[in-house]
Amino acid sequence: MDVVWENREAILIGFTHTVLLFLIAGIGSLLLGTVIAAMRVGPIGVLRVAAVIYVSLVRNTPLLMVLLLFRYGLPKLNIKFDFVDIVVPTTAGDIRLNNIFTACVIGLSIYTAAFVAEAIRSGINAVPLGQAEAARAIGLPFGGVMREVILPQAFRATVPPLASVQIALIKNTTVAGAVGVVEAFNVMRSMTNNYAGSRIEIFIAFALIFVVLVEVYSFAAHRLERRWRIA
Repeated sequence: MDVVWENREAILIGFTHTVLLFLIAGIGSLLLGTVIAAMRVGPIGVLRVAAVIYVSLVRNTPLLMVLLLFRYGLPKLNIKFDFVDIVVPTTAGDIRLNNIFTACVIGLSIYTAAFVAEAIRSGINAVPLGQAEAARAIGLPFGGVMREVILPQAFRATVPPLASVQIALIKNTTVAGAVGVVEAFNVMRSMTNNYAGSRIEIFIAFALIFVVLVEVYSFAAHRLERRWRIA
């Protein structure tokens, strides 16, 4: 494990980018997925069809193709993501949130939102229909019914599937390394090229760190599920 320790600063920077990708794309996918789920159960037919097409198209497209579209395809059409250019210097190295990072965050958010929307829709369907009818009977519009009655219960019912989707997102961030983000997979690939004799140790070290990240998130999701169940 000497190679891993000697390169600890590069590994730290790589996993910092991984965690940032996960956190920002996780929040973005939750927001977008909630909107898509509301569109799918809403009263406007055009929006329902648009949501169905979005989920079917994105969910059946490989993630790498989505990231390649945002990283290389859209900039060719003059749709660029250079509105974010942040460099955070640290003692371990620079954390760079640039156009490549932004393109990957947007791509991951859009890809994951399709799965989030389906998870939330299953939670919406689990809410008794009578509650929505009662809310409408007292004059709440569709937005109010969703915000005040349906979505709070739907989120409580979908903590386990949402946690599974977000855990998949943690692992999917490694695809961003293929298009240039210096995240964990990118650092591991560089290390295995430079230290061919220590590949097993490097693989084990990176795998263990990913296991720790997933276990920490799983623990937090489990605690949240228990708290909401008691409440």
